[in-house]
Amino acid sequence: MSDLDHLLVANRRFAATGAKDRVPAIPFLPTRQVYLLTCIDPRVDPAALFELDLGDAIVARTVGGRVTDAVLDDLAWISYLHEVKTPDEPWFEFVVIHHTDCGTGLMADPELRAGFVARGFDDATLQRTAVLDPARTVPGDVQRVLEATTVSGDVAVSGYAYDVATGLVTQVVAPTSRNAVRSVQPG
Repeated sequence: MSDLDHLLVANRRFAATGAKDRVPAIPFLPTRQVYLLTCIDPRVDPAALFELDLGDAIVARTVGGRVTDAVLDDLAWISYLHEVKTPDEPWFEFVVIHHTDCGTGLMADPELRAGFVARGFDDATLQRTAVLDPARTVPGDVQRVLEATTVSGDVAVSGYAYDVATGLVTQVVAPTSRNAVRSVQPG
């Protein structure tokens, strides 16, 4: 039996539990009112880190947990749906999470990166993707979301670092929204 076969057996057990029946139909907001962006690293599974159940959170995963154009497009769509389908409900928080000991740190190695660049990838983009210190990369990704005019200005955005050694998540950037930032600026 392959690893995928084991997963399919587990899926049949899940389908028999009725957990899927406890999640409301679309349109609905996640019960925890969060949209999490984390790394694809299997050590950083948000369901395990935050004890999430089906329907608790929207979860997106990218290499390094980095905010990409695709992430911004998805967030723009979800924020638009919220505006038009559930306008009277409170806004969700978009949470950027980078982690220690991230494999993207290997992109900082010029020799290793050169081989990947030779496959047609942009060297500067790869260098920017590397997460060596989550406390330093998270603020930039939070700012990228706040500056994305396609995303509703009402979405609160925050940033966190996950330490794979301790299992703890620590706030790096407090939640704020583009509209909240505008409202506190003079003039």
